Amino acid sequence: MRLLRPFVYLWVLPASTVGLSVVALALATGGRARVVDGALEVHGGWVSTILLRGNRWMRGPIAAITLGHVVAGQNEALLDRTRRHERVHVRQYERWGPFFIPAYLACSVWLGLRGYNAYLDNPFEVEAYAIDDAGKVRIH
Repeated sequence: MRLLRPFVYLWVLPASTVGLSVVALALATGGRARVVDGALEVHGGWVSTILLRGNRWMRGPIAAITLGHVVAGQNEALLDRTRRHERVHVRQYERWGPFFIPAYLACSVWLGLRGYNAYLDNPFEVEAYAIDDAGKVRIH
């Protein structure tokens, strides 16, 4: 299985590339990054102030978000708290590769149109919350 690892990173590379641009912006604006369990975690700087706290596409701030093998969080404490949940998403990216983001968004749209919660009822989130309910972090 270890021999396949480079191919897994290649399979996920399209999404990780988006994540790496987030890392670059974070580091350029005072953020920090480190590798934990095969994923690059980033927090602070632009990630905290604009992407996660100041977002317009969700109701309220986001504790953390996964983009391939990159996990962006508001701060180190929230990255620690949501790590198990976000690692489920890393594994989902490893299974779905470049199809993860379209599949996730399609599920959310379909659920929203049918009157369900586009986030909490999304099967990708259901799987992650089943592993770690601490991912349901409320930020005030």
